[in-house]
Amino acid sequence: MKYEKKWLSFDDQLKLLIERGMAVESSSKAIDFLARVGYYRLSGYWHAFKERSGLLVSLEHGGKPKKIKEETIVLDVFKSGATFKNSIDLYIFDKKLRLLILDALERVEISLRVDIAHGLGKKDPFAYLDKDYFHLDFSGKLDKSSGVSNYHTWLSKHAQLISRSKEDFVSHNRSKYGLPLSIWVACEVWDFGTLSKLFSGMKSEEQDLIASKYGVANGRIFASWLHSFNYLRNVCAHHSRLWNRNIVVQPKLPPSNEVTWVSYFENDNHAKARCFLLLCMLERVLKGINPSSSWSTRMVALLNSFPNLNHLGLNLEGMGLPKGCVLGVNSLLK
Repeated sequence: MKYEKKWLSFDDQLKLLIERGMAVESSSKAIDFLARVGYYRLSGYWHAFKERSGLLVSLEHGGKPKKIKEETIVLDVFKSGATFKNSIDLYIFDKKLRLLILDALERVEISLRVDIAHGLGKKDPFAYLDKDYFHLDFSGKLDKSSGVSNYHTWLSKHAQLISRSKEDFVSHNRSKYGLPLSIWVACEVWDFGTLSKLFSGMKSEEQDLIASKYGVANGRIFASWLHSFNYLRNVCAHHSRLWNRNIVVQPKLPPSNEVTWVSYFENDNHAKARCFLLLCMLERVLKGINPSSSWSTRMVALLNSFPNLNHLGLNLEGMGLPKGCVLGVNSLLK
């Protein structure tokens, strides 16, 4: 295929936006923002500002119409009232959202390291190297595509992290005690994904014991939360758009009689696929780490600062919040 899109100067990029109906209050400020952030990154935010058109598509089978399907087509023209400042405001809100989430995820990651290292280390300083400490699906079941178990894949990842680490504590332990490293040392080089994967392989009674500290009775459900948190961390760490993102790694939910806010998400597929659900999960886990944490207060303040984009049909529902919920969001974060 021949690539049709041409390179455009920042002036030409702004001209294109104006031609498509975007209002620009200050051309110099807009060009400066395009030069610092980039057209393509910002396009993820103003994509929601574009007009849509419904299209009926006939799906044929054997020359006969099978069924009619409606598709939404995104047009290259902006809704009336869309401004460049709207996209900047939404971008800045999303940036603050990601930074606040990373603050929470850091606490979860550090706390989880202690729980895993302390629990397995009590059994054996090198328990992570013994498959008998893990359930059979993790340690013995072979993946059809790779031919090895998830545990072997995890060990390979662990070895990579140790071998490329430049941390002084790793060098010190290697020179004084040799390899392998004890679990309470090794865990400090594991990333969130490595931690969550090892937790998913732990035996159910040990999973339940750790999960209960964070307000979740079932360790398998908590393992799915950690998997979703790892996805969330990757989105935030790579500075990707989050506020209305479709969360592809969706967690399992505990019963609503255990966690009351679950009832809101149970029958709402849109809400289950948006980041507000993960914010509720983070709040519950943080309360297990520090009951006096002010994170939910700061998150509520941020949500209440969502830019006024009503003229574009955009609000916090795009994040999965209940319709019209702004000031009352604190009750859902408990």
